[in-house]
Amino acid sequence: MPYTTSGKCVYKKKKDGSKGEKVGCTKGSVKKYLRALYANTDEGIDKNSPEEELKLIIREELKAYLEKMAMDDFDFIDHYGEAEEVSHEDQLPENEVGSSLNCAIIGVGGGGGKMAKAFLDIGYNKTLLINTTSKDIPKDVDESHVVLIPDADGIGKDVNLGKSVLDANSAVVEDALRTKLGKVDWLIVMAGGGGGTGSAAASLHEVFVRYLKSVQADGDIIYVASWPTAQECLNPTISKNALSLINDVSKHSHVVIDNEKQVKLLRGKVGMLGMFPFANTAFAKLLTQVLRLSAEQSPIQSFDSKDLARCLNTKGRMFIGSTMITNPDSPNLGSMILQNCLKRSPCPQPTGRPKTGSLLLVVTPEMASDPEISKHLDAAISYVGGRTETLLSGVYVKEGV
Repeated sequence: MPYTTSGKCVYKKKKDGSKGEKVGCTKGSVKKYLRALYANTDEGIDKNSPEEELKLIIREELKAYLEKMAMDDFDFIDHYGEAEEVSHEDQLPENEVGSSLNCAIIGVGGGGGKMAKAFLDIGYNKTLLINTTSKDIPKDVDESHVVLIPDADGIGKDVNLGKSVLDANSAVVEDALRTKLGKVDWLIVMAGGGGGTGSAAASLHEVFVRYLKSVQADGDIIYVASWPTAQECLNPTISKNALSLINDVSKHSHVVIDNEKQVKLLRGKVGMLGMFPFANTAFAKLLTQVLRLSAEQSPIQSFDSKDLARCLNTKGRMFIGSTMITNPDSPNLGSMILQNCLKRSPCPQPTGRPKTGSLLLVVTPEMASDPEISKHLDAAISYVGGRTETLLSGVYVKEGV
């Protein structure tokens, strides 16, 4: 006899599947009650009758039903399995450069795009160039890295127009960030001061913030803004645009690249045509060394990802410089390191007392083993540390430095 249930009660099932005569109710498990009823169906049934075949079918159905109910009780376990990351078909490949931070490079405008290309060329695959005209996109950049603002065709050095166009097309940029970058924690946004599009880059700040929040990023936004050469600043429009950009990014973590200083440092070493491409590549390698060292272990002292994040999260202007000391046994090693970095950096010199600083020393095994040089290295760390509120340092040992 087939049965059906409703709550804690069991009914005979009619041929049309509806409930028939009530068999009984139970205060316990309705499953056990059903088992008992079906077990009693053996009584009075001829083993050779068609009812025996029906009984077997009913038993199989009951068995399948009970097994399904038991599985349903625990099917929630699979619902909380490991999360699978779904990649968009347009997502760019991962960066090939070693770094403790998961970052992407964003170039806005002509100058920013050229700076970003230098990072793309050395392995930062998660790089996007945003522009209002295709004419300012550097050659040999695959279109997968380009976000072209529709129906603009340039801004004509009009910052207000640039901000208006970028604001109106913020959805285009935000969609490109999500589909092409996937999840990154840090955005390094590059812009050239002087033009109309690059100088308006900060108008996209809320777009960058929304993107980072949407991917639950652990980092923030870092701006890299270039300041025009002295000759370029003779043009009032360029000077005004550059100042607008610097003012807009001043409340955020940012680096200023002084093009006049870069020209002086590179004059006589590279021709005019290759000067800024060379300078952009040099800066990309400089920043990459910091990102790479923060991912490496040191037998002496490490500058890890948390140290780097603390530096980058300090709001205001950042300074970055490097130098090579040929005479590490000098008693004035700390002063030499600081002064050389200040002179040879593409950034304007810092003003006031920095809130956070870092000193990364890369030495040979011979230097690290020399007691006299080690003493000078300790003194150098103390010297630089005394000129910042908080110093985060790392000492790395490498062959062939």
